[in-house]
Amino acid sequence: MAGGIGSRFWPMSRTNHPKQFIDILGLGQTLLQLTYNRFLKICPPQNIIVVTNDSYKSLVKEQLPNLSDNQILLEPSRRNTAPCIAYASYKINALNPNANIVVSPADHLILKEQTFVKAINSCFRKAASEDCIVTLGIKPSRPDTGYGYIQFVESTAKEADKRIKKVKTFTEKPDHDMAKFFMRSGDFLWNSGIFIGTSKSLLNAFEEHMPETAVLFKEGNSVYNTENEFEFIKGVYSVCKNISIDYGVMEKASNVYVRSSIIGWSDLGTYGSLYTHIHKDDKHNAVINKNALMYNSENCIVSAPKNKLMVIEGLDNYIVVDTKDVLLICKKENEQQIRQFVNDVKMSKGDKFI
Repeated sequence: MAGGIGSRFWPMSRTNHPKQFIDILGLGQTLLQLTYNRFLKICPPQNIIVVTNDSYKSLVKEQLPNLSDNQILLEPSRRNTAPCIAYASYKINALNPNANIVVSPADHLILKEQTFVKAINSCFRKAASEDCIVTLGIKPSRPDTGYGYIQFVESTAKEADKRIKKVKTFTEKPDHDMAKFFMRSGDFLWNSGIFIGTSKSLLNAFEEHMPETAVLFKEGNSVYNTENEFEFIKGVYSVCKNISIDYGVMEKASNVYVRSSIIGWSDLGTYGSLYTHIHKDDKHNAVINKNALMYNSENCIVSAPKNKLMVIEGLDNYIVVDTKDVLLICKKENEQQIRQFVNDVKMSKGDKFI
């Protein structure tokens, strides 16, 4: 899934060039390219499909030139993750009704890739053996309010993989006190947004829990993987519900399992999460692209264009992001306000700086 706009990473991430298409970690690869290369360890390249917004087709083609047009699914508008996943599932099912499917965001960081491959293969075995969906859960390291949480109970079945548990509840982004309670309880995991199922189990889930969406996409069975596919999808997206897969399916389904996985995961959703994964100097400053001189400053995250030098003095615990047309200076503790900044800029200045 590579269609988001990454507004919490503004102004580094912009509507016409969002974070999944940026080398945000300074590793020489964009997040999309890192994700693609990770999945080459799980399936052949012809089995990788990218779902993105129609306006990002050229960016996907540029960054992943080996993809065929039929591997790039274009969404005519943003309708959240449920329609995105329904579209991919119905299209894949038309190609292979016995397919195993992994759904993954394109903009997450996974440091332990071999452990990740092992976890996915275990989930494949579980999903292939019964009509169920398996999601990857991450053991919380802090009471983070920016993540969804999954509560689990012991499975009544005898699981071949003892890390696989039955899902009891999903909770979206709790407040701090609730997040602290979740951590203390020991039976909650972060929701990674990565899940596994067969094409049959995913279609069954849509037909049971989102029947109005299932009907829309099912009508395209005769046009998927043909030249008429995009015109059909434009019609579907003009009327389908804007809803996440968690609200639309996962929270309602009774056949969902979670596998606790230690894979070095981060959703890189904020500058704060990015800060923890970037090399820091002896004053704990994380400087992307190395184009900043820091004086009497500490605990900052700084990003400058490659052709611009920044000289910063006297800042503690700040985010500083400079682009060709926008400068952001914000206390790290207030980074949740960035979305509000984006809304305010749009209202006062239009879309030029968004």
